[in-house]
Amino acid sequence: MAKFRFQDLRIWQLAIDIANELFDIADELEKRKLHRFADQLRGSGMSMSNNISEGSGSSSRKEFRRFLDIARRSTFENANIIILLEIRKLITIKSLDSLLDRLDSLCRQITSFQNSL
Repeated sequence: MAKFRFQDLRIWQLAIDIANELFDIADELEKRKLHRFADQLRGSGMSMSNNISEGSGSSSRKEFRRFLDIARRSTFENANIIILLEIRKLITIKSLDSLLDRLDSLCRQITSFQNSL
């Protein structure tokens, strides 16, 4: 089976794990007929890993860093969405805290990786 470069990147693996958890939340939101929240969460959740993987295929480091910056900014978008979800009592404070910690870690790791390029 073919393997892409991004699959070995720790930041991509973490982004996929977080996105998977966000998809679980989105599934629950859809059950409550909150489709807009669910769609937004899925899109921003995928944006992190999508931009890491797309950037890994770049022909230059500068371009790869640009994609990593977009992935990094998506962590902020996800943080904003889940904060709003907790305010609306659609997720628990425990889920919020856990996800914010993981998003912060991912953001820091993306920044470190960018700096290493």
